[in-house]
Amino acid sequence: MPNIDAMGVTATAPLAAVADSIASFVDVFVFVYVLLILAYVITSWIRLPYSPWLNRVQRFLYDVCEPYLRLFRRIVPQVGPLDLSPMVAVIVLLIIQGVVVRLLTEL
Repeated sequence: MPNIDAMGVTATAPLAAVADSIASFVDVFVFVYVLLILAYVITSWIRLPYSPWLNRVQRFLYDVCEPYLRLFRRIVPQVGPLDLSPMVAVIVLLIIQGVVVRLLTEL
């Protein structure tokens, strides 16, 4: 028998709302992190002119992306001059996102 409060709303509604909010947060977080990895890869390809502002942006991207990418650089070998670890890292991140969102929506 469902747990119904005084207003006639089931008690699982708040749990579903929280799960949906967390799932939305995970979606946005992964999207932003993938964009940061993409920006990090692009800034590593092109040589930017020296500017204190650009240096801060590059340092921020390095500090945010490098610890996660380093996990995959230990596993994925380089193919000539190509570093495939960002691609593998993004794929793993998207798989984890799909699993987490699926688990949260089933609550």
